[in-house]
Amino acid sequence: MMMRNKGLWIKVGLLVLVGVLLWQGAAAKKVTPQPVPTSKAALTVTTTTLQPAHWMQNLTANGSVVAWQEAVIGAEVTGVRIKELRANVGDKVIKDQVLATLANDTMQASEAEAMAALHESEAVLAEASANAERTRKLAAAGFVSAQQRDQALTNEQSAFARLEVQRARHQASALRLAQQHITAPDEGVISARNATVGTLTQSGAELFRLIRQGRLEWHAELTADELGLIRKGMKVELIAAQGKVVQGVVSALSPSLNPQTRYGQARVSLPADSGLIAGMFARGSFQLGDQAKSVSVLPQSAVMLRDGAGYVFVVEANSQVKERKIAIGRRYGEQIEVQSGLEAGVPVVASGVAFLVAGDRVRVTDAPHPNRNTPPHPNLPPPAGEGANGSLREDSVR
Repeated sequence: MMMRNKGLWIKVGLLVLVGVLLWQGAAAKKVTPQPVPTSKAALTVTTTTLQPAHWMQNLTANGSVVAWQEAVIGAEVTGVRIKELRANVGDKVIKDQVLATLANDTMQASEAEAMAALHESEAVLAEASANAERTRKLAAAGFVSAQQRDQALTNEQSAFARLEVQRARHQASALRLAQQHITAPDEGVISARNATVGTLTQSGAELFRLIRQGRLEWHAELTADELGLIRKGMKVELIAAQGKVVQGVVSALSPSLNPQTRYGQARVSLPADSGLIAGMFARGSFQLGDQAKSVSVLPQSAVMLRDGAGYVFVVEANSQVKERKIAIGRRYGEQIEVQSGLEAGVPVVASGVAFLVAGDRVRVTDAPHPNRNTPPHPNLPPPAGEGANGSLREDSVR
């Protein structure tokens, strides 16, 4: 019995030993997992540096486009029905072109009556003149008295006076008949039409409004100091909606300031083919001198605007980027002026700055940025950013 139990315990021990050996072998065969890299992938960027440019010295301002002169057109006769309209808003007209016609039945009758009265007066004068001539001959021969002669001469003069009155009445009737046609006082563009067919004309009522000669002006709002820098004949570059550029010339300066806004006006004459519309808002740039100013510029894609300031990402020696605040000035095309905060030759990220944060590692390529080394045309005045009166004043102005 003892020998049987002993053999049983030996078998159990062997089984336990075999199980331990099998467990250790399976554990040894397990693959140790590799650590997951946590470092952020580097962003591939191109770099640029400050570039020299030559920009004209300018003063920018905001203003509105208005008509050079507007003529208010109305009927010269009252109480007459409008029969026909021949012009509408936006039509280009020439001087004396018919814009509308009035019903002329009554006016034609009045003119015919005046004409008949004129013919009657002419006949009376002819008779009186003949009697006066005979009386003068008879008086010279002594057949009539001096009183009869004077009476004949008086009748002739009275007939002549009545003829002049009838002539004046006929002219008035003919003029009234001619006024059935409402015409343009000058060439230009119809900017408003209040006339409708069938209404009666009234004294002083506006029927049409005409922009004389189609000429427009830009009225720039300027402070007293700024007005002192402007002269008649200065060239102005007007930047309207959708980037349209129009050239103008200063024609007049306001002699006083608006007591409410403290701004004065500079009136700029615009070409007839400007394509602008009266009442629209526009920004303009006054060319203060003929000498260009040297500035340092960067592509606008390299500058990030935040809270009214400019920021760039400087690429350091360890390929990490560092954010740096810069002072910016004027803008022109795809470039922006850097006034301070960045030294020449310091590489900055040329584009994609919105995807970077300080400390990011980047991979710099040699591909040139499209805006790099491309200064703007030196003879064109660059538009500026926002300033005190809606525009940024140039260094020469401050």
